[in-house]
Amino acid sequence: MRETKLLNTKLKTILAVLIIYVICFAFRALEYFVIRTDRTFFGEAFIHKLIGIGIMIAAVFIFHYRFEDIGFKTGKSFFDILKGLIFGIAVFTVAYGTEIIILAASNNLQAVEFYVTAYSVDAGTEVKRTGIFFLVCAIGNVINVLMEEGVFRGLFQKMLSDKYKWLIAGIIASLLFGLWHIMAPLRSLIEGNKTVGGFIGESAMLIGTSALVGFKFVLMGKITGNLYMGMGDHFVNNTIVNILHVINKENEADQLQVIRISIAQSVSFIAVLIWFFIDKKLKAKAATQQEAAI
Repeated sequence: MRETKLLNTKLKTILAVLIIYVICFAFRALEYFVIRTDRTFFGEAFIHKLIGIGIMIAAVFIFHYRFEDIGFKTGKSFFDILKGLIFGIAVFTVAYGTEIIILAASNNLQAVEFYVTAYSVDAGTEVKRTGIFFLVCAIGNVINVLMEEGVFRGLFQKMLSDKYKWLIAGIIASLLFGLWHIMAPLRSLIEGNKTVGGFIGESAMLIGTSALVGFKFVLMGKITGNLYMGMGDHFVNNTIVNILHVINKENEADQLQVIRISIAQSVSFIAVLIWFFIDKKLKAKAATQQEAAI
């Protein structure tokens, strides 16, 4: 196990993780409240994520890690990314299918359309149909995936796992990932677009859901030994809600988006959890057989 002397106690490790997290969060707040890139042509707050990637790279050198130590291993990247993409598409096929069936059963389904909106728990309102916006959406989500997987499931998981069991490390990193998503409802509250009650409710939902999703990516990393499958699934998770929209007969887009996302993440988490226990059992059996053969 590669372990840096700079992180030779649990307290120092936690403090180092929190310092990196606060720095990243500060840049996130700056972009959401001052630069507001997500309200420009780009429709995505990506600057703080590029900075986050830079911070992650700097931390790798500061703490004397290798990039493969934080999950960027060579050899299986394409295959595992492809598995993540396929898994994400399969899960959202179930979720979109359920939503379409619900609307069709109530005679309230008008169409399923492709266009770009910025991600939101509530449906986006600005419709963008030209190719450049699909490209910008894809690039923005690639940046997002590299930063969030690299920092939360890569760097933080590695730093914490050097001093804690991987499960504890995963829970801490996932809770931080959940809190990472409080920024949008906080901005809505400050701008007067949301009541305190609405802020509390939406924040609790976002933090809880994001932490659970984050822990699912931790499990994927534990199973595969790298970040790539989680990156593929994360990309689908973010991109598909940006580009594929269900329209009802009142011409309202994504009326049941919260239900759709809840179905997708529930099915996804349960599937990965079952896979994790099966994989754990198979690895334990293989290790027992190997010991017996020696």
